[in-house]
Amino acid sequence: MNIQQFLEGMAERVSGRASVKMVYGDPITAGDRTVIPAAAVRYAFGGGGGARGDSETQNGGGGGRVSLCPCGALEITPEGSRFIEFGDQKRTAAAVAVGFVLGLAVALLVQGGGDE
Repeated sequence: MNIQQFLEGMAERVSGRASVKMVYGDPITAGDRTVIPAAAVRYAFGGGGGARGDSETQNGGGGGRVSLCPCGALEITPEGSRFIEFGDQKRTAAAVAVGFVLGLAVALLVQGGGDE
């Protein structure tokens, strides 16, 4: 197997497994409401190889990564459709931490200003 065939095979395997259905299952229907989970799916791969001098032997290697992150759900009802976005918990936690630190800094400044 040459390097090109190896990389094409790896790309097919990685992209074939990166699906929302594999992680979240089928859409859910309850009464007249259907909820379809949505996710951000990212995949990357790379590789390389070559031969030394006049050698017929080729060497190479490669690797890949798949990242699946839930981002929301599509809700479909007779009244219409809407996308319900899931919040980014890391971003929310960071915002709360920054707010706490700023609040503490302001409180210390106000408290220090009253001692004069």
